[in-house]
Amino acid sequence: MSAGPVSAKATFWLLDAPDSLAAQSHREPDGTGLGWFDSDGRPELSKQPLAAYGDRDFARRAREISSRTFIAHIRFASTGGLELRNTHPFEQAGRLFAHNGVIEDLPALERRLGTSRTLVAGDTDSERFFALITHEIAAADGDVAAGITEACGWVARNLPLLSINFVLTTATGLWALRYPDAHELYVLEREPGQQLEHNSSLGSRVSSAHGRHSPLVTIASERMDGDPGWRLLDAGELIHVGPQLELDSRRILDGPPAKPLTLAELTGRAQASQARQI
Repeated sequence: MSAGPVSAKATFWLLDAPDSLAAQSHREPDGTGLGWFDSDGRPELSKQPLAAYGDRDFARRAREISSRTFIAHIRFASTGGLELRNTHPFEQAGRLFAHNGVIEDLPALERRLGTSRTLVAGDTDSERFFALITHEIAAADGDVAAGITEACGWVARNLPLLSINFVLTTATGLWALRYPDAHELYVLEREPGQQLEHNSSLGSRVSSAHGRHSPLVTIASERMDGDPGWRLLDAGELIHVGPQLELDSRRILDGPPAKPLTLAELTGRAQASQARQI
C-alpha cells in the first residue's frame, strides 16, 4: 500500500477487510511479515514463521504503525524451511520485497548473482530473485525500473518459472509486476472521500478513517474487498507508484517465459502452495 506524501495506517487491509491478510493467513499459515519505513525513511520489519491470525505482534503493529508505504506478506512455503530467514518480506539496500511464485534452477541464478550472492541469507528462490534485482539496480546506477526490467528479462529467458509476481517498496515508492498469468495481481486506486468499509455477514460495519481524506493505492494478490475498482494487471505489466501517488504502467515482458513450469511439474509443498493461488 502507498499513501503517497502522507503517512497512513494499513489496519483495514491487514485486519479488517473481508479478505484481510489475517483472514488469508488461515489458508497461508507458514509465515507472516510486515514491512514499513520510519520517519527518516529507514526500513523496518516485523516477521515470524507462523500464521498472522496467531501472531499478536502482527495484530499490534497493524493497528499502531503509520508509514507512507507498507508491504505485507503471508507465506505458504514452496522453497525453504519454516524459518525466520525464509520469511517475507526481505530487505536489501533499503528496499523491501515479497514474491509469489516458483523459480527453479537456483544454481544458475546464483552463478548470475556472482558476488551479490552475499545478499542472500536464506534458502528461498524469492530472496535470490530479489538479490538479482538489487544487483541489476546497482548496475543501472540506482535506476529501480531499469534494474527490475533487466533482472526479470534474464529470469524469463533463462530459468524455469511458474510465476515471478512481486511487490517492491522504498520509503516513497512502490513497484509491482505480474508475470506471466499463472497468478493474479490487482491494483486499486482509491480517491479521497472513499471511506474503507464493508458490511459483515452479521450485519455489523467495519470502517476505517484512513482513505477518507487521503488517496491510497493498494496492490494485492486477491481482491480484498468488494470495491469494483480493483483492476487485474496484465501479464508482463510493471506498475510504479511514485511519491505523489502518480501511477506509471508499462509492459516489460512480452510473450511467455522460455521455460514455463506448470503446476503438474511441481512437487511436494511447492505444488501445494501454488495450487492455492490458481
